[in-house]
Amino acid sequence: MHGIFDSHAHYAGEEFDEDRDALLTELPERGIEYIMLASAALEDSVKNSQIAKKYGYIYSAAGVHPENESVTPPDFEDKIGEIVLGNEKVRAVGEIGLDYHYEGFNRERQIRLFTRQLELAAELDRPVIVHSRDATEDTLNILRKYKPHGVVHCFSGSPETAAEILKLGMYIGFTGVITFKNARRSLEALASIPTDRLLIETDCPYMAPVPFRGKRCDSSMLTYTAAKAAEIRNIPAEELIDITCRNAMRLFGINED
Repeated sequence: MHGIFDSHAHYAGEEFDEDRDALLTELPERGIEYIMLASAALEDSVKNSQIAKKYGYIYSAAGVHPENESVTPPDFEDKIGEIVLGNEKVRAVGEIGLDYHYEGFNRERQIRLFTRQLELAAELDRPVIVHSRDATEDTLNILRKYKPHGVVHCFSGSPETAAEILKLGMYIGFTGVITFKNARRSLEALASIPTDRLLIETDCPYMAPVPFRGKRCDSSMLTYTAAKAAEIRNIPAEELIDITCRNAMRLFGINED
């Protein structure tokens, strides 16, 4: 397979410290056409911007993940703005959103961090990459209010939730989770999404698809996710890869020369 767009990856993570350059140099030879790097913190945002400058096929986003709201400085918006405006390859704000999965989270602070970044994305005229875990109702209510251009990534919700996201004109991204045995609900949602709103992603180093589940994920494994998605949608895998690549290029404003 070739022409693959991994629409959400985390190569700034320490999991890739030992072989990052070798892997990113090799991935185009393994069919990876583009990668969008998502950021979890200001430090990630800077590092991802640097990676995007180094590799022609890689683009990046700048933003703060909800789990990092307690360690984010008051002037974070200025810093994100500097990163976005300082590098034309920083094409999105993210990943941002809500995560109520773990104990000890502060709902109000997460919502404030999320909404401030949605407002910033609108000011910067950038799409958003949205993370939502165990927070569907609040996420949807906020998205309905701000109506951002962007994607809800790593989707594992119901077809009904997907329909609400699609009403807002957003894209929906799927990971290797769709290859897991317990992925019935995700597969139902995948089957319901219009062709022009579908993205595929690794979320690497996480979410490695079967047969690599539990191992460090990288973009080359996206072929397994693509094959499963194509099976569910009853189209050839190469066609699905082409469709999702064009969708991601449209979302992130990437134009072929």
